[in-house]
Amino acid sequence: MELILLGPPGAGKGTQSKLLEERYGIAQISTGDMLRAEVKAGSPIGLEAKAVMDAGKLVSDDILIRMIGERIKREDCANGFILDGFPRTVPQAEALDKLLHEAAVDLDAVIELRVDEAALVERISGRFTCAKCGEGYHDTFKQPKAAGVCDKCGGTEFIRRPDDKAETVHARLEAYNAQTAPILPYYKAKGRLFSVDGMAEMDEVERQIEAVLRQVGVSAAKA
Repeated sequence: MELILLGPPGAGKGTQSKLLEERYGIAQISTGDMLRAEVKAGSPIGLEAKAVMDAGKLVSDDILIRMIGERIKREDCANGFILDGFPRTVPQAEALDKLLHEAAVDLDAVIELRVDEAALVERISGRFTCAKCGEGYHDTFKQPKAAGVCDKCGGTEFIRRPDDKAETVHARLEAYNAQTAPILPYYKAKGRLFSVDGMAEMDEVERQIEAVLRQVGVSAAKA
């Protein structure tokens, strides 16, 4: 089973990728994690990428595509893989299609997690965690039972990630809409695009993804 999960930051791609990874025995491929791993390992392509980053430049599509080409040959991709966060642009999607064609790999589906942007900003920007144990909370949806005291460990200090600030979330959504959203019609034209409600509860999103997989003929046995 080979899938791409698309959606803006905070849509839940990582969460759903992990669930699919566990259920179907396939590999979740995050290009960010992959890039860091190659650089850390000091592989030839990792050293090439490091040189680019050290020069203050963005890693080219060519390097990323070559990394993905090597990554999908590994044993943990024998049953398939999920690409999380890639492709981000139409040229990347075209290059990925060429790579997969040459590797005789067919995508089963490209699944978009649709979101309501205003609700997503609220969902992300309201998050905070206990500084001591990492328990997660939310301004609207999950306050500590006792104000200012962590339910889990009793800690009284809480932190918010810089990436969760409303202005940061807005900027990331703008970047997604400008760069990544245009690949949706690209995959729709190829008959590969399916959409699910990314704002639903996690179990419901999971159910909708499973319905898509049944629609395209993927089962746990096949995967």
